[in-house]
Amino acid sequence: TVFDFPSFEPTSVATYPSTHLLVPMRKDILHRAVVYEGDATRQGTANTKWRAEVHGSGRKIRPQKGTGMARLGDKKSPMLRGGGVAFGPKPRDFATGLPRRVYDFAWRIALSYRYRQGELMLLDNETSLEHVPRESRERYLRELLVHNHLSNASGRTLFVTLQRQESLYEILEAGSMGKHALAKDVDDVDVKDLLELGRIVVEKRALHEIFMRHQSDL
Repeated sequence: TVFDFPSFEPTSVATYPSTHLLVPMRKDILHRAVVYEGDATRQGTANTKWRAEVHGSGRKIRPQKGTGMARLGDKKSPMLRGGGVAFGPKPRDFATGLPRRVYDFAWRIALSYRYRQGELMLLDNETSLEHVPRESRERYLRELLVHNHLSNASGRTLFVTLQRQESLYEILEAGSMGKHALAKDVDDVDVKDLLELGRIVVEKRALHEIFMRHQSDL
């Protein structure tokens, strides 16, 4: 069923192949996709200095023999306070690999799961609030979400748009509206987003774009 925005009244019916919205659940594929996305977002910026990178003299601290004490090199030794760090972390890329066909399959599994659960709503038009005065948009959107059982009480809602709708995004990204809903465009959304929140409200054009991008395994 296709709904109108912002009235959320049913307007028509859309048909999609079973390979797009009736894909059987595969938790293993979803897990691989979520881990793959998480690894790609890790910063990997932790950094320590090895003895060659620590500032200081290279003079040997004490003679090799004759003192009755352990052998030591310069003061940059990892065994001394203020010296280098042995086997410490260095900047690295945590990104892992995942075949494109598996990742595209995971997208359609996630969408199919939300569809079977009745948690996928398709909008016929753009999620724009340009028709609402700027000073009233936050109150209008809050009441709209509560009335249609899309607010925090029913689980946060994810709005997926084809392009960034500033009138909607600026309200959800400011103040306390973020606890009720979240908005992302097709370039920013991922599989984890499709599984996290309580309900997905997606523009028809955005869903078509997602299917076009993620069907390499078909």
